[in-house]
Amino acid sequence: MKHVTKLGASMLLCATMISSAFADEITMWTMEEQPDRMARQQQIADAFNAATGHTVNVVAVSEKDIATRATAAFAAGELPDVLNHTVQHLLPFAEAGMLDSGAATDIIDDLGSNTFASGPVNMAKSDGEIVSVPTDGWTQLVVYRSDLFKEAGLNPPKTFADIEAAIAALHNPPSTYGFVAATKIDETYMMQLIEHISLAAGYSPVNADGSVNEDTSGLKQVLSFYKTIADASPDGDLYWKQSRELYLAGQAAMIIWSPSLLDELGGLRDSAPVTINDDPTSKALAKDTGFVTVFAGPDNAGGAAYADVRYLGVTADANTDVASDFIKFVVSEGYGDWLGMAPEGKFPVRSGKWGGDTSYEKLWASLDVGVDRKEPLANIYPKKVIDDIVAGLSVGDRWGVSDGQLATASKMVNARVMSQVIRKYIDGEISLDDAAAEIVSKHKAL
Repeated sequence: MKHVTKLGASMLLCATMISSAFADEITMWTMEEQPDRMARQQQIADAFNAATGHTVNVVAVSEKDIATRATAAFAAGELPDVLNHTVQHLLPFAEAGMLDSGAATDIIDDLGSNTFASGPVNMAKSDGEIVSVPTDGWTQLVVYRSDLFKEAGLNPPKTFADIEAAIAALHNPPSTYGFVAATKIDETYMMQLIEHISLAAGYSPVNADGSVNEDTSGLKQVLSFYKTIADASPDGDLYWKQSRELYLAGQAAMIIWSPSLLDELGGLRDSAPVTINDDPTSKALAKDTGFVTVFAGPDNAGGAAYADVRYLGVTADANTDVASDFIKFVVSEGYGDWLGMAPEGKFPVRSGKWGGDTSYEKLWASLDVGVDRKEPLANIYPKKVIDDIVAGLSVGDRWGVSDGQLATASKMVNARVMSQVIRKYIDGEISLDDAAAEIVSKHKAL
């Protein structure tokens, strides 16, 4: 009996040694650097370690530093195994050779491409391959007072014409502004609105071959529409802060905002209280709010949605097999923890475990959102509202994505030429024709 026990112990020891021999250590750089988000990512790493024996070192790198640090690490042959990055980094990183597109393509194929939203996957395609794996994203929303729209017999704001009609009917300052548009040129928020409106109009500042779009017909539509919504806004340098405050106070009929507003509308954040009535925790405004993800300009009937997506890439210096297995784990067993870092801004890009399965979307809707009070989104908004918001990711777009010119378009976004010139136009300093010509000229100078 003792002999059997010793043999069993020896076999267990051997199994442990073999397991240890095949256990590897990898590193992930993440832009999700807030302490509570780091803790959740460590939970995922610990669960992966328990399941596989492999260790994942989770290292925080600020979003503003990720490109510089990754470039330096690549030059030194010291990239992490897994790299968390934004949609803006996709093509620059891939073109530089930092990302293993074959590995990313294999991951999507293994998990089932029909389980992912098509928009985020298409954004990550280059030369027929997927360069990085989407993990989460959000679509910018046209947020509107559905109760006021219904009372006035207005259509939901799904087109430029719908929005213009609503402004004409509801703009009654200072009690109600028809819109609150961004006018502060040094804020990223203004460029987000401009790009969203441009996509809706079917206009991109960059052509398929990477040259500057010199056809100003679509650009003038964008400029004219932006002036319309700016004219229906309060005076001053406006950005996300004023648009949020005025909407939560019931003084705005429409704004364009990220889904980070979802928990605030539900009265879950003391630093951004609902002030439409005397109860800062009221859900009345959430009940009276509608959301549109896809809206259209006069010459682009299909419209467009603006999406921001985050990715996990297997790098050129990676332990490919372990890095790939970890990414698969993140968007499978660890997906609830990943999305739970900030559910209101991390929509699932993977719907479920197989085509047609929506278990991950249901899981996401059940996750608590909020800061000072927490509650699932499903308790605040009807299922149809949640489904419509998530569905926007499937058609989410950005300038230059469909033509492989995201890197060039990103330079135009970062230069903020359109913000600067549009501000001059809406202030009456230059004409429509001169504004369009100046934007083209300055983009060419980039």
